[in-house]
Amino acid sequence: MSKRFAVGDHVTWNSEAGQVSGKITKVHTKDFDYKGHTRRASADEPQYEIKSDKTDHVAAHKESALRLVGDD
Repeated sequence: MSKRFAVGDHVTWNSEAGQVSGKITKVHTKDFDYKGHTRRASADEPQYEIKSDKTDHVAAHKESALRLVGDD
C-alpha cells in the first residue's frame, strides 16, 4: 500500500493538462458525493480532495494517483 497522506500535504498528480500540484484539503474514509457522483472511499482506501496551486479547482484522487512534492 502507498503512503498515507494528511490534510495540508503538498502533492502532485497527472491530469489531462499535465502534471498538477496542490494541497490536500480533505481526507475521505467513507463514500462521498463529488460533483454529482458517488466516490468510493474507506479507511483502507481513502480518497483525497486537493486544491490546485494554480487555480481554485478541487480534484478528488485515490492514494495511488498522488505523490508528495519533493518525493522523487
